[in-house]
Amino acid sequence: MTAIRIRNLRKTYGKHVAVGDVDLNVEQGEIFGILGPNGAGKTTTVECLTGMIRPDRGEIRVLGLDPATDLSALRHTVGYQLQSSELPNEMRVGEALQLFAAFYPNPADIDELLEIVGLRAHRKKAFSSLSGGQKQRLSIALALVGNPRIAVLDELTTGLDPQGRRDVWELIENVREKGVTIVLVTHFLDEAEALCDRLAIIDHGHTIAEGTSSELIEASGLPSNERRPSLEDAYLAIIHNNELLRAA
Repeated sequence: MTAIRIRNLRKTYGKHVAVGDVDLNVEQGEIFGILGPNGAGKTTTVECLTGMIRPDRGEIRVLGLDPATDLSALRHTVGYQLQSSELPNEMRVGEALQLFAAFYPNPADIDELLEIVGLRAHRKKAFSSLSGGQKQRLSIALALVGNPRIAVLDELTTGLDPQGRRDVWELIENVREKGVTIVLVTHFLDEAEALCDRLAIIDHGHTIAEGTSSELIEASGLPSNERRPSLEDAYLAIIHNNELLRAA
């Protein structure tokens, strides 16, 4: 069943086209990855689907809701983890979750949520004393505190060391097992390949490919003579081919 459907999405800022023509389909219960170079339109796309900004044109449906007209209901359905989530330095982990929980009619149990994200022992820690990985875990918890059916996670593991990234990956798998559909915006191809059921590649504000890792590798047209191409190989080839088409 479709969780998110986007058709012909466009968003401009003056003469700058942030998103030109994006189409996406996200199925309920999957981890869906959005890939693309810096400035491709990934974050603008998810800001439109979460109702943070209004597009110039296009159709968006999130579990049947239109962000333009159903914003209040949408905010109780979708949790959004921003690229950079900063809190007051002295705010404690438990206090932050209680504050955010007060915005929702049916929030998650904070003790259970702290257990899920591995922060129970850090409930009384100030935000400034958290490690980078702990801040990311708190950011995810804040996205989940409203009991959303969909979680949008933007550049989830940027700045984390390899172990921190692996720990967050495990956390995301656990969240999906709770029945939450996840949209993951990432630059990391290994992360996308490890976590995502399906992927979309956005470049210059357009969706240029969508499918499983295997389908994207097949669509790239790369030969498999000596070794099977990786998702990274396919991604680079698809981006390169798109650049050639734009230049033609």
